[in-house]
Amino acid sequence: MQNDINLAITIFLFALDFVIRVAAIIIVPRNRRPSSALGWLLAIFLIPYIGVILFLLIGSPRLGRKRRRRQAEINQFIIDSTEGIDKVAHSASWPAWLDSIVELNRNLGAMPLVGGNTAHMQIDYEKTMLDIAADIDKAKTFVHVEFYILSSDPVTEPVFKAMQHAVARGVEVRVLFDHVAAMRTVGYKATKKRLTAIGVDWHLMLPFLPLQGKYERPDLRNHRKLVIIDGVVGWMGSQNLIDSSYLKKSNIKRGLHWKDAMVRLQGPIVAGLNAIFITDWYSETDVLLTREAEPIEAFHEKDTLDCQIVPSGPGFASENNLRLFLALMYSAQEKIIITSPYFVPDESLMYAITSACQRGVRVELFVSEIGDQALVYHAQRSYYEALLRAGVVIWLYKAPTILHSKHMSIDDEVAVIGSSNMDMRSFSLNLEVSLMVRGESFVQQMREVEEAYRQDSRALTLDEWEKQPLRSTVLDGLARLTSSLQ
Repeated sequence: MQNDINLAITIFLFALDFVIRVAAIIIVPRNRRPSSALGWLLAIFLIPYIGVILFLLIGSPRLGRKRRRRQAEINQFIIDSTEGIDKVAHSASWPAWLDSIVELNRNLGAMPLVGGNTAHMQIDYEKTMLDIAADIDKAKTFVHVEFYILSSDPVTEPVFKAMQHAVARGVEVRVLFDHVAAMRTVGYKATKKRLTAIGVDWHLMLPFLPLQGKYERPDLRNHRKLVIIDGVVGWMGSQNLIDSSYLKKSNIKRGLHWKDAMVRLQGPIVAGLNAIFITDWYSETDVLLTREAEPIEAFHEKDTLDCQIVPSGPGFASENNLRLFLALMYSAQEKIIITSPYFVPDESLMYAITSACQRGVRVELFVSEIGDQALVYHAQRSYYEALLRAGVVIWLYKAPTILHSKHMSIDDEVAVIGSSNMDMRSFSLNLEVSLMVRGESFVQQMREVEEAYRQDSRALTLDEWEKQPLRSTVLDGLARLTSSLQ
């Protein structure tokens, strides 16, 4: 009798295993990039039961239907309310290829290209905090703050004090920050208490609280960094609202600190930045904020800029940021300069970069000499040889700094800055926001920033790379296999 039961269980398990494998081949590749599908199929075939559980938990690269519906509602609202303002003057220096990229961005992310803006880059970490605080101190109507990581600490204290003073003046101060990232941050509970104590209206983004009925795939994160004051001034970029060491003991022990780039905006583009916040606030609170500021008039100085906001993430049907980066790279005629702390490209991005080199375009890549995330760091290194052989100049920003800035310049015409890394996580899993700027004055600002990076970097050569020990090559290759699932 026992033998019959054991035989039945064995047959059942074999049958279940067979069904899982067949079902995986049918289900997993559907509407999924081949590298990601292959990664999931390997996981399911090698560890079938654990692989299936992981796939059910984190296998969907899209937000829930409710959030996607809200994103679609906001997109339509943006398109309707901005009809006709996406007209900018075409000067003699307007690149012939730019119109098609503007149209691409409009179709993907709904935002128009608008003229009459000013934009100023800031790469001094602590001065950025002081400048944001100074802008908040001038707020009259509202302050919108949205960060992937937000912490109350001595470095961010000026911003928290400015928010407190704003609330005391009767200004509406709203704050969003990512739930999972916050839980992993030192001082999470103290930060929540501080926000409550100073009276701001704060909410967690993409809360992972299944017992409260709030569940999204836990590794889909809101990675945006935004500050909007009265719809007049906006900040965006790569810097989180936290000490540059991220307050982690391991970082402090290694002497690690982060270097970032933010951009301060004025002009009509600030309304677009605020629309991103409104979208995220609506997603988290069910409240669609009404207009709290009058439309901002365009500046008419000589060096004003044309700007376009490009939101991206799993709430959209397409990988908006990746499509923007590819379109710009294929349009470049002279140079492409990329800064990305986590550079783990897919095949399309590698083809765009190496094809640019073969077309005679100079390509430079700024990355950190060391990494803070082992898997991503080794996966990134696995691409260095192919890039070097193609002719890419790789600059390694010297330790112990983590170069966390995220921007790209194309020729002397166009630049992009924002929260998006050039890796598959930022393309598919994170909510990101990028800003495309057309104007030589801003590109020149970025050129000065890039030159400052060079002064603190060293060029990686192919000769040096070929001397890498075998163990490093093995680790890099293994990490690369996991990159589609990171």
